[in-house]
Amino acid sequence: MKNGKRAILTSAIAALLLTVAHGTVVAQAQKPPIKLGLITPLTGPLASYGKAQELVMKLAVEDVNAKGGLLGRKVELIAYDDQSNGANTPGIYTKLLDVDKVDLLIAPYATNVTAPIMPLVKERQKLLMGNFSFQVNAKVQHDMWFNNAPWNDAKGWSEGFFDMGKKAGGKTAAIFAADAEFQQNLANGARDIIKSSGLNLVYDQNYPPNSTDFSSIIRAVRASRAEVIFVACYPSEAVAIMRSVNEIGLGSQVQLFGGGMVGLQFTPIMQNLGSLLNGVTNYNSYVPGMKYPGIDEFFKRYSERATAAKVDPLGFYLPPFNYATGQMLEAAVNATKSLDHKKLAEYLRKNTHQTIVGPISFDKNGERAKSAVVQAQFRNVQDNNLDQFKSTGKQIVVWPDSEKQGDVITPFDKARKAT
Repeated sequence: MKNGKRAILTSAIAALLLTVAHGTVVAQAQKPPIKLGLITPLTGPLASYGKAQELVMKLAVEDVNAKGGLLGRKVELIAYDDQSNGANTPGIYTKLLDVDKVDLLIAPYATNVTAPIMPLVKERQKLLMGNFSFQVNAKVQHDMWFNNAPWNDAKGWSEGFFDMGKKAGGKTAAIFAADAEFQQNLANGARDIIKSSGLNLVYDQNYPPNSTDFSSIIRAVRASRAEVIFVACYPSEAVAIMRSVNEIGLGSQVQLFGGGMVGLQFTPIMQNLGSLLNGVTNYNSYVPGMKYPGIDEFFKRYSERATAAKVDPLGFYLPPFNYATGQMLEAAVNATKSLDHKKLAEYLRKNTHQTIVGPISFDKNGERAKSAVVQAQFRNVQDNNLDQFKSTGKQIVVWPDSEKQGDVITPFDKARKAT
C-alpha cells in the first residue's frame, strides 16, 4: 500500500512539473518576440559584406534564443536591403520604427550609408549600434550611439602608417582620397599627422567616388617622388588603384604605400588581386594569428555557414565584430533587465564588454575608448589561392607593438618581393 501511495505521489509530482514546464514554454511562446532591426547592403557594391553581416546576426540571434532569449522572450531579426545607397536608409529606418515596431536597432555597414540616419535616431532618442562607420557621430553628438569598429579617430588609422614611413627614412608624403565623407575624414586625419610629424606633403588630390581609372593619379604621384603614400578609398576603387599601381609603378623611392584602403581586407578582393597585393601596408581589424577568447570557435562556425550561403568564406574583417555587437546587446539587456534605450546606453557607456574581438569600451561619442586598429603588410601572396589567407604569414601585423607579428619591410619595391 505504501509503495502504491508513493508511486501515486511521484506520478502526481511529475505531472505537476511537466505542467509547469509546459506552461513556461507556452508562456514564452505567447510573449511577443523582441524585434531586432537591421539594414544592410544585400545588393549593390557592398552586397558581399552586407550578406556576411546578415548571416552573422542570424547566428547571434540563434545563439541567444538557444539560451532562452532575452527577458523570457525570443529574439526576431528583421532585415532590409539598403542597396548600398545612403539615400535609402532614412526611409527604411523609419519603417523599422513605425511599421515593424522594432525594439533594437543595428546600423548598416559603412559611413556613407550610416551618416544619413544619425539625425533621425537622435531625434527619436533611439539606441543605435554602429557597424564599421567612421566619425558619423562627431557632429551629431547622439548619446546613444555605439560603434563596433576597432578605431576611434583618424589618428588610429594613419598614426602608425606615417610613423613607420618616417622611421624608414621617408621625408615626403602624398595623399589621394575619394571625395566622400568617410574618405575625407581619413584624409583630413592623415593631413594633420603629416603636419605634426614634419613630413613634407608633396601631393594631395581628391577624386570622384567610384572612379575606375586611376592612371593619371598614379602617374602624378610617381612624378611627385613622394616616399610615404596614404590612400583613402572604398573597395571598388581599391581594386582599380592596385591595378594601376602594378601597371605604372610608383618609383623606387617609395617606402610605404596603402594606409586607409577599404576593400583589401575582404576575401573576394584579396583572392582577385592575389600577388598584386604584395608590399602594401594597410589598416585592418583582424588577421590570422591575433588571439581573442572564442574567436577560433566563431570562425569555425562562421566558415561552415558562409560556405553554404556562398558569402565571404573567411570573414576576418567584419563578421566577428558583427557578432560582438550581438554579445554587447545581449549583455546590456540581461544586466539592465530592460529594453529602455536610455538604460541600455548608460550600461554600454559605463562598462567594458568582453567579446570575441577582445574587451570593448566606449568614449563619450560612442567610439572605441582605445583604438585597436592594426597595420598589416601583405607578403608573398600567390595568385588564385584562397587557402593561403587562412594561415599566418600572408598579412603580417607590423603595428602597433602590442600586436606586432614582424617588422615592416621597406622600401615598397623590396616588400613586394619579400618571401
